[in-house]
Amino acid sequence: MRAYIVNEPNGPFIDTVFPKPVPATGEALVRIHASGVNPLDTKIRAARAAHAQQPLPAILGIDMAGTVEEVGEGVTSFKAGDEVYGMVGGVGGHQGTLAEYIAADANLLADKPASLSMREAAALPLSIITAWEGLVDRAHVHAGQKVLIHAGAGGVGHVAVQIAAAFGAEVFATASPKKFDIVRNFGATPIDYTTQTVEQYIATYSQGEGFDIVYDTVGGTTLDDSFKAVKRYTGHAVSCLGWGSHALAPLSFRGATYSGVFTLLPLLSGEGRAHHGHILAEAARLVDAGKLKPLLNEKYFSTSEIEAAHALVESGAMGKVVIDF
Repeated sequence: MRAYIVNEPNGPFIDTVFPKPVPATGEALVRIHASGVNPLDTKIRAARAAHAQQPLPAILGIDMAGTVEEVGEGVTSFKAGDEVYGMVGGVGGHQGTLAEYIAADANLLADKPASLSMREAAALPLSIITAWEGLVDRAHVHAGQKVLIHAGAGGVGHVAVQIAAAFGAEVFATASPKKFDIVRNFGATPIDYTTQTVEQYIATYSQGEGFDIVYDTVGGTTLDDSFKAVKRYTGHAVSCLGWGSHALAPLSFRGATYSGVFTLLPLLSGEGRAHHGHILAEAARLVDAGKLKPLLNEKYFSTSEIEAAHALVESGAMGKVVIDF
């Protein structure tokens, strides 16, 4: 098979021929049709993501959508010809998705949403799992709640907005004014974080009580703001970037709770992988019901343009960037 390997930090993607993988017990051999590019992928390439434990040289790429060609012993949930998607590699020393084939743990896969193209499906796995683990698994989002998503037009944020709305919550999202329409179209009331303080938007949108759930997808001072924005006693703050040093006093003084999300843990540890497949299967039902869709960047990239795709992601471009095979 052809694969694209990076040998050194920020090095080029080298078109290389590797042996086609053979699926081991519990694995499915997938022919990759599209590979999503996350900001995390660019950090791994730059050797700035020690938590991903992906030493170079490596075949990068975390997300993908493709077609099952063969299954290993013990795999009964998929068969040749099935269209699947998943967050299946690119960290922990595992082969990534910038390759024609991958032998993936079948537990990490789910049937691709029937209503999406391969390109659209490849844009979703990391974002879906990260949003779902925070909102559903940790915070138990449900109807009647007020939910605040920080960076509601971002890769994880726009998916989190839609999941919260699908579960019946009233959703608010911070964004810059130029992204207000995106946030509105996904079902949230936009909040201009560039002009409003935490105290101001709490007063305006929650009558001073705070939000039932606040999901921080930005980190840093945004997580500190999240601790101030949760509702007293019952509020729950969640972050997928809570890696810094933070004062817990604002959270404690509100009698509220906090959860951290580390989406890579099942890939790194081997534990809990079947839950990732379950999340993607549940999300696919939301997609096919018209309640969840990806925000794609308008530009198309082939395998000869991977470096340009990475550069676009690093520039902060709007929408998920995908490599088409």
